[in-house]
Amino acid sequence: MHSPFDMAGFLLVSVLDCCIGKSKAFELSSKLMAGMRIIEDSVVFPPHGWVLQASTLPLTFFDIHWLGSSPMQRLFFYDFPHSCSHFIQTVLPNLKSSLSLALQHFFPLAGNLVLPPPPQMPYIRIGHGDSVRFIAKESTGDFGHLVGDHARDSEEFQALLPKLKKAQKVKPLMAVQTTVFPGAGIALGVTFNHVVADGRAFIHFVKSWAFLNASQGDSSVVNKYPLPDYNRDLIKERDPQELIASRFMKDKWDWEDLVTTSPTNKLRLTFVIKRSQVELLKNWVSRKLMEENGSEKIRVSTFVVTCAYMWVCLNKLQENGSESDDCLSHLIFLADCRRHLELPEAYFGNCLEPRFAAAKKRELAKENGILVAAKAIGRQVMELEEVGALSEAEKWISKSEERFKSGDHVITIAASPRLGVYETDFGWGRPRKTEVAHIGSLGSISMAESREDQGGVEFGLALSQHELHRFDAVFLRGLQQLP
Repeated sequence: MHSPFDMAGFLLVSVLDCCIGKSKAFELSSKLMAGMRIIEDSVVFPPHGWVLQASTLPLTFFDIHWLGSSPMQRLFFYDFPHSCSHFIQTVLPNLKSSLSLALQHFFPLAGNLVLPPPPQMPYIRIGHGDSVRFIAKESTGDFGHLVGDHARDSEEFQALLPKLKKAQKVKPLMAVQTTVFPGAGIALGVTFNHVVADGRAFIHFVKSWAFLNASQGDSSVVNKYPLPDYNRDLIKERDPQELIASRFMKDKWDWEDLVTTSPTNKLRLTFVIKRSQVELLKNWVSRKLMEENGSEKIRVSTFVVTCAYMWVCLNKLQENGSESDDCLSHLIFLADCRRHLELPEAYFGNCLEPRFAAAKKRELAKENGILVAAKAIGRQVMELEEVGALSEAEKWISKSEERFKSGDHVITIAASPRLGVYETDFGWGRPRKTEVAHIGSLGSISMAESREDQGGVEFGLALSQHELHRFDAVFLRGLQQLP
């Protein structure tokens, strides 16, 4: 039985390739942004007559938890071996009309977040005239470079994403940008405010929009994807007096401190852990647990073992030799609570509970570091199953704040392989690549299913040049520590 650190050999090749290409990444970034032109800057409305009067959608404490967070940014890349004129004449009109139809059902995305003065609670306002900003651009950049796993400048991704209009009291919730690379591909970028939707709800919207686009507006979308559910009653039952919501409004971090821009001077990389390697990790962790005479029962899942592996690798990257023996490393991940609260899968909004795993950095750096990490993550998964959702929910924000202000190493996991992002087909085939473009702020990394290897997992990271230069040493050190 091999040590899971044997997997470092598979990843090391990618890292070395990334190091070689890092200077070229910045060069290509400049060319990409210089070679872009605006085709259209407009707005898309829901279908005429879809709403007769203004309405509001209250925020639950799940939504309020995300007040002040950075905008979410998701990119989808598709092969498109056609001209720009073909894109403008055939693709662009259909993309806008299908978006309009989708907004009829996912109407909060066309609305605005309203922030009234305290003690009033924020809410989403939807009314006649609301719309989504829609930008179309053409780029002469290298599409093949953008969809690779190697080092790419983060600024390249930002050029493919729309910005949400900055406002003090009334904030738009979503904007869309599509960029055509003539003869090569299409990049579809969406920026949205996390207050309106979590990852599951957002992907539900995108897949519904994609199906409408691929089917030329066929209304049978309801047969493919269920309509969104906006009933908040079951969540309100958990917080009838809005005590948790009020606590969040009181304890949330200062707005200006929370709103962070997407990482600059960072290189984006993708690492794929193949299914065979996932099984290697599972077997190794299971064997180590058995050697401990079954002293602790944890769920040895793909999520647990792959996140444990990445946590250990990133912890090694952060080693500087000055940490005390008790210096902690934290990993924060988000658990979907729809099932725990008996909400429908199509519930639209936020329904995520943060889970907090922690381990001593020196323990993660040891030979059995992956086991230590897997136990810490597994305990959080088991606790959610055994105790249920919303345990100490009123402390979610303060717990997060404590960890980020502690000076300890903190990693957050964005997205999930269960979202099935590579199933999003607008009629152009499966995505060539998809990226969570805002990762890197607050130490986040993204997670998705592998496009090519069913059962595999891909992670998106944003690293500085200095960190990237050290990455090969991190993996080599892992190989040297094989038992």
